[in-house]
Amino acid sequence: MKHWMLALAIGLALPAAASAQATHPAAHAGHSMHAAQAAPAAAAPAALPANIAAALADPARSDDAQNDARRHGGELAAFAGVKPGDTVIELIPGGGYFTRIFSKAVGADGKVYAVWPTEYDESTDKLQAIADAYGNIEILKQSAAELSAPAQADVVFTSQNYHDYPDKFMGPVDLARFNKQVFDALKPGGVYVIVDHAAEAGSGLRDTETLHRIDPALVKQQVEAAGFRYAGESEALRNPADDHTLKVFDKSIRGKTDQFAYKFVKP
Repeated sequence: MKHWMLALAIGLALPAAASAQATHPAAHAGHSMHAAQAAPAAAAPAALPANIAAALADPARSDDAQNDARRHGGELAAFAGVKPGDTVIELIPGGGYFTRIFSKAVGADGKVYAVWPTEYDESTDKLQAIADAYGNIEILKQSAAELSAPAQADVVFTSQNYHDYPDKFMGPVDLARFNKQVFDALKPGGVYVIVDHAAEAGSGLRDTETLHRIDPALVKQQVEAAGFRYAGESEALRNPADDHTLKVFDKSIRGKTDQFAYKFVKP
């Protein structure tokens, strides 16, 4: 009698369990699918070195800070490896956006030489005011074809101006000779960073005077020919939507051009 009742209980329990499992298959499958499809959390952006983060927080650059998201000054200074105590040569610094960052990043024990070609018919009053306020910036006015500085540097940096050197208004400058001057201006292990507007592949120097762009492959070839070792690229300013056919001042692309940022090292 007991065996019969036990068999009956087991017989009734098994279909019930099967029915319960069948009632919720989607829930179990959905949970497994969700687990399988869950994407890993996106990696957080690399933290900037403390000296560069502090430079960006400088209250005196509050106007410049409005352009940080577009110009990526912090990322590019970190890419160049600017450290406290460094000597930086900045070629054609314009309004001083990077000059301020470099000045604070190298600190009181460092130096920034802002090289201003005499061929540039523009006032340096704003740059001089920055130099006067910061104390470790010296403006060097010299011919574009005759680069020199009072001391060898840890970093030579130029943004959106390399393409100007071969243009008529600058001499033009012989870039092979110019890059050798940069090489000589750097300490062994020093870094040369070039940021500029990208031209169409294979265009060489064709667009430097018209579109104010230059072929990145040519830049790499020219700099390596001077004895530098290519050390990588920052893609902070890359923009695949730019087809490289418009002048950089065209309102549809201005401030959004595709720009390469190459780093080279003096062995």
